[in-house]
Amino acid sequence: MDSVDLSVLKTLREWQADGQPLWLVTVVETFGSSPRPPGAMLALRGDSLAVGSVSGGCIEDDLVLRAQRGELSGDRCDVLTFGVTKEEAQRFRLPCGGVIRLVVEPIKNSEWVEQVLQLVSTHRLVRRTLHFDTLQVVLADASRSDSFAFDGATLSTVHGPRWRMLIIGAGQTSSYLARMAQALDYQVYVCDPRKDMRATWDVPDTTLMSEMPDDAVQALQVDASTVIIALTHDPKLDDMALLEALKSPAFYVGALGSLANNKKRRERLALFDLTPEEIARLHGPVGLNIGSRTPPEIAVSILAHLISIRNSASSVTNLVASENNLAAETTRAVQSTSQSQPNNQEVCS
Repeated sequence: MDSVDLSVLKTLREWQADGQPLWLVTVVETFGSSPRPPGAMLALRGDSLAVGSVSGGCIEDDLVLRAQRGELSGDRCDVLTFGVTKEEAQRFRLPCGGVIRLVVEPIKNSEWVEQVLQLVSTHRLVRRTLHFDTLQVVLADASRSDSFAFDGATLSTVHGPRWRMLIIGAGQTSSYLARMAQALDYQVYVCDPRKDMRATWDVPDTTLMSEMPDDAVQALQVDASTVIIALTHDPKLDDMALLEALKSPAFYVGALGSLANNKKRRERLALFDLTPEEIARLHGPVGLNIGSRTPPEIAVSILAHLISIRNSASSVTNLVASENNLAAETTRAVQSTSQSQPNNQEVCS
């Protein structure tokens, strides 16, 4: 499953052969409340087709009308601002006080689209810089710390997986989690030393690893943009991964299982060279407590928790601190509701 911006770029590539005028619309600034963040993109075609989102509805409709009327430039970048007046905000259904500024870029030389897609397909991060005065696009390698930038003369966006997820176990729950995670800009690795489990893995654009879980964690060179989720239901495999993961800089470490099973897991981990603080980093049961039972529901609960942590942090460097606070809140919520509703993953999946 592609991320949103990757879907937009693939659409641009497909449309290039149709002979229609094309534009790439990017959110560059927001003020107050806004439906989409800076960097959100929309591919727009002259015959009114559009893929992607910059607002969630009404601004897209206005852009389509401008394209149909020939009001969008074909040889320069335009900067459009929506929501400056109260009337505009109401017309475009923007939240109270919300203002969105967009760059509308005509696609004249589309070679860069194919280049970006090829690089991303090899799991590389790419920085794309657009120079407004010449419409020149410059591509360069990017790092996970790079971010969106706009200064009025250039626009820089980063494409490719910004985050990494190591899933221990190649079962059904892992399959759902991997597909959903790709849509959220995760580069997904799946480790399962069991040959029969690896034989049935069918999620494209993932890296399948056959080594033992602890070796896989070490080989990945885990950093603060890495997530490690143990999903095998086999303590021998899950615990091997966790022993290394909990000592790593990974911003999230979780394990599948009921409250009772994870209590036993923590007791086992305490027998090894882990400190109480390291063991306390473990999210088990993994994910938010939404009463999930089926594999796709468990995957949703895991990703919901990751989204809450990522969005609550202002930078990668303080993700770990935010994660610890959310973990404590989740634990209290689980304890307060465990008597009235089922816990995540009480049924094996």
